[in-house]
Amino acid sequence: MGNGLLQTIAENLQFVAVCAVVIAAIIAVTWALEATVLKRNIAQISRTRYITICGMLGAIAMILHILDFPLVAIAPGFYKLDFSEIPVMIGAFCLGPMGGVIIELVKILLKLIIKGTSTAFVGDLANFVVGCSFVVPAAVVYHLKKTRATAVIGLVTGTVVLVVFGTMFNAVYLLPAFAGLYGMPLESIIEMGGAINGAVTNVTTFVIFCVAPLNLIKGVCISVPTMLLYKRISVVLRTAVQDAYAENKRHQPQG
Repeated sequence: MGNGLLQTIAENLQFVAVCAVVIAAIIAVTWALEATVLKRNIAQISRTRYITICGMLGAIAMILHILDFPLVAIAPGFYKLDFSEIPVMIGAFCLGPMGGVIIELVKILLKLIIKGTSTAFVGDLANFVVGCSFVVPAAVVYHLKKTRATAVIGLVTGTVVLVVFGTMFNAVYLLPAFAGLYGMPLESIIEMGGAINGAVTNVTTFVIFCVAPLNLIKGVCISVPTMLLYKRISVVLRTAVQDAYAENKRHQPQG
């Protein structure tokens, strides 16, 4: 699996470079938001606890990501729905938007190491970028004032950004990139969408009638469990990390 992944990276070096630039830009913007707008609103915890929570939630998100499935009644089969953003969103609510980005990145890196890529990295980049477009706005709104109402507003805001940005990102970059890396005519992809929905006749109608509904469903499917689970899981996370931290301290040599 490792050799196959390295070969894919070599074959698609230019696209991998674009991925790296996009990821770096998302990290920089999110860090800037935390350092300015949310400077006094993010709970301060030790680096050990922060890394532990990111690792735990990233691993859970990776498992949920691997268990993705298509919604062929809405979009072609290479578009998949998964619930991996639930632990990512919970982490972002707990740690801040930067924590969400890190968990999202851990999820993708673990998935690439374990499973590799079946979409020449296009699907992996899409999952990361579109996931961050949902998680970061939601977490920023929530951390402005941590209440149940702002959590709901944040999740609605994240869903709207997910639908709008995800639709535009697919139309402008992802679909052409997918077609180019796979040597598949863009017209063939549009025809696949047209076979599902007769209103699909070009890239614009493809993303409106296939991509946008899928992202809307994803936003709802992540938002509802997050609202139901966040408070309970955040308490468990903090307790588990505190216990692990205390246990580690007890076993460290004294003196």
